[in-house]
Amino acid sequence: MSERPSSPAANLARTVVFAAFIAVLGIFPGFYLAGAAVPVVLQNAGPLLAGSILGARRGTSSVLLFVALTAIGLPLLSGGRGGIAPFLGPSGGFLLGWILSALVVGLIVQRSAKPGLGVLLLANLAGVAADYLVGIPYWGLMIGDLPSAAVQSLVFLPGDAVKLVAVSLVAVAVHRAVPQALTGAARRPAES
Repeated sequence: MSERPSSPAANLARTVVFAAFIAVLGIFPGFYLAGAAVPVVLQNAGPLLAGSILGARRGTSSVLLFVALTAIGLPLLSGGRGGIAPFLGPSGGFLLGWILSALVVGLIVQRSAKPGLGVLLLANLAGVAADYLVGIPYWGLMIGDLPSAAVQSLVFLPGDAVKLVAVSLVAVAVHRAVPQALTGAARRPAES
């Protein structure tokens, strides 16, 4: 039985809903550990979940929408931050890294005929790594010390590990409950 492709309206709705979900995660305030200039937030789980469930194109679109709305001034980031200022500070690279994170996660998930826990853990680990790949050098540029930014970012590893496992478990449950309905035609069909 072939899956019916999602309508453009349904795709747009999923994209907007996930952008709103990322914004809702900003209700939980960030906190600073060990004097780091970048807060620990729950909100960075949103792009991982968007990529895990919506796939590369729609997941990345939802994060781009969220980032654009934040940049124009809506206070959607944890702590009620918004505007261009958060992107010009030490955490700006991590915020921009969310776009790459959703893309990487989505690409890995789409290449799996049936994304199980192993695939989703790998995809979300790669998504966190992609965020760090953008965020740490940006942070290092902002403070003028890349090695210090890399060392300070180690404080994020335990929390990000917990978040990527939680996101993977949620995504597995969604994929089991609604197979192909959320990623729709974005996923390659399984070979018979």
